[in-house]
Amino acid sequence: MTRRILNIVPVPVPPAALDAFRAQLSDEVVHPDFENDFVAARAGARVIDSPYEQLLAETFVLEAGARAQEQGYDAVAINSMSDSALSALRSRLEIPVVAPASASILLACLLGKKFSIITMWPRWHSLYEKTIAEQGLAHRVASIRDIGVRPDAAELLAGKEEVVFELLERQARAAIDEDGADVIILGSTTMHQSYEHLRTVLEVPVLNPGVVAEKFAELLVLTGVSHSKKAYPSPEVVQDDLLDAVRSVR
Repeated sequence: MTRRILNIVPVPVPPAALDAFRAQLSDEVVHPDFENDFVAARAGARVIDSPYEQLLAETFVLEAGARAQEQGYDAVAINSMSDSALSALRSRLEIPVVAPASASILLACLLGKKFSIITMWPRWHSLYEKTIAEQGLAHRVASIRDIGVRPDAAELLAGKEEVVFELLERQARAAIDEDGADVIILGSTTMHQSYEHLRTVLEVPVLNPGVVAEKFAELLVLTGVSHSKKAYPSPEVVQDDLLDAVRSVR
């Protein structure tokens, strides 16, 4: 029986970018009983660079996933280290809902004693700090480092690989040698193109967050486990019709 996972990219991106996200989930990675659909938010945030854009992303991710269970999906994976609308979708849905930041941080704690997040620019630090605080895991963080390069959600790292890979490797090396990290987490699903390079040149585990989230979704579906409804209670009244105005936005 085929199980379906809905992967939601929380910013509008062209079909080519969705294909690039999808490509990281190769046949070698994905369980043969699963298929992954990728959708992008209809509108809202561009690069989730501020609290303002964080709220926009939350709204449009909620719109994209609110009816996933009715549409026959077995799980939802939010394809961003912003973990946009994770709590809201867990409240709305009974099927598993997972997101890369929380999943990767918890996995890193299983694999090592201290982890570092290597990301593109300083404006994303607050996203990780929020999730780390929610998980109560500040004591497991070696560092959060960035390369000072503005991300591009549509083009990803295309055309910049040689420069960006070297900068990411340099910051990851500093996180290991200077900060004491023994696990490295990529700071964005848009950085997945750097994963193969970094895992080859670094001697510690490197986590590709989009893949981690998808595999956690598979695990929960296969084991018949989902999030706690005591922690994420369903609304007394479902008001998905209020999202109709959001659906009209292009």
